[in-house]
Amino acid sequence: MSVHPDLHRHYVRACQNLGQPENPFIAHVLQEAEKMDKTRCTKGITLKIAGNNHLVPVQRVTDDNLQVLISVLQNAGFVTGLDLRCNVLTDAGAKHMATFLQENSTLRYLNLMFNAIGTSGAELIARALHRNETLVYLRMTGNKIGNKGGMFFASMLQINSTLEKLDLGDCDMGTQCLIAIATALTQNKSVKAINLNRPLLYSQEVCVCSNSSTTVHVALMLKKNSSLVELHLCKHEMKNFGVERLCEALCENSSLRYLDLSCNKITCDGVRSLGELLKRNQSLEILDLSANRIEDDGAIYLSEALACYNRTLQALSVANNNISGKGLVALSGAMKTNTELSYIYIWGNKFDEATCMAFSELIQMGHLQPNHTDVEPYGVDGHVHLAELSHGLKKHYYWTPRCGEEMDTDANASLAIVPVSEF
Repeated sequence: MSVHPDLHRHYVRACQNLGQPENPFIAHVLQEAEKMDKTRCTKGITLKIAGNNHLVPVQRVTDDNLQVLISVLQNAGFVTGLDLRCNVLTDAGAKHMATFLQENSTLRYLNLMFNAIGTSGAELIARALHRNETLVYLRMTGNKIGNKGGMFFASMLQINSTLEKLDLGDCDMGTQCLIAIATALTQNKSVKAINLNRPLLYSQEVCVCSNSSTTVHVALMLKKNSSLVELHLCKHEMKNFGVERLCEALCENSSLRYLDLSCNKITCDGVRSLGELLKRNQSLEILDLSANRIEDDGAIYLSEALACYNRTLQALSVANNNISGKGLVALSGAMKTNTELSYIYIWGNKFDEATCMAFSELIQMGHLQPNHTDVEPYGVDGHVHLAELSHGLKKHYYWTPRCGEEMDTDANASLAIVPVSEF
């Protein structure tokens, strides 16, 4: 690591040399970084220049601001993370970042989520990662790079052997891109976690859903890939056929620990396959089925597998699944016998008095910790009810706490459950 430099002084000088005005928010972050203990700097720090910061006045980072910042960071080897989420960076800013990635040998974490980077910017960043051998975690979430932009990342995955976490959720990628990424991951041995949430699988000309073909390719990838531990397939229009193909593949896969199937079209028939999978699978630790329609029958399939067979699943989300008291009570019963299942999220279903009593007893008996679920019991006129808590597997996926750091892994499980790096 390089010697701790005067970042703010260098930033002021760089603004003068490039004829750019100072961004007061960047200046504030750099001044705060200088106050950090130099021992901590030798381990690497992350500069948090997020445009959605509510604690200090924010002037969002532009392409020109980024050009100046990067010129300052060229010699700041102790900066190993850069959080630029929710700013106004475009393809021009992506060009500056791509140049930096080609030359930099210390940056391990880069968060560009929710900027305005498009297809050409995605190409530049992806091509830069052909040469970069340092970056471990990249978040492109919410940048509308489209199907062509996603294809550049698919090509990158065939070459890069350093990247461990890649977040391409909400990027408007299409069927062709998803198939290409799945194909690349059959050979890639470095990626441990990938987010492919909310692709665009409908043709504008012909209203035909392509989710079956993409899910089949993902399933084929899971049969061959032995390094992926976390996979997000939220909002893929997935139906029972797709779930069945995934379960068939996961019978042969022993590495995947986190499977996100939230916001799909899965019913009890699809969950029957998941129940059979849980009876045999010894690696899956987190299963997110929130916002599907598994209903009571699906909940019972899961509870039977979890009560009698599975002892590896640690967290389950079935929020918003049209489950009534019968299914919810069955799940609470499974938690009494399965001590490994310690996180469960159920809000948005149909609570009756038996459900409220069952989950109240789980918490009182110590089978369920209050911060490991999204409900809290309370009493009114001698009756027990459940109130909603803001807990969940993705509590801090799009935002971070306003004060301090979030320590509970369940509150930020997405792309964080497996410690593949310090980020």
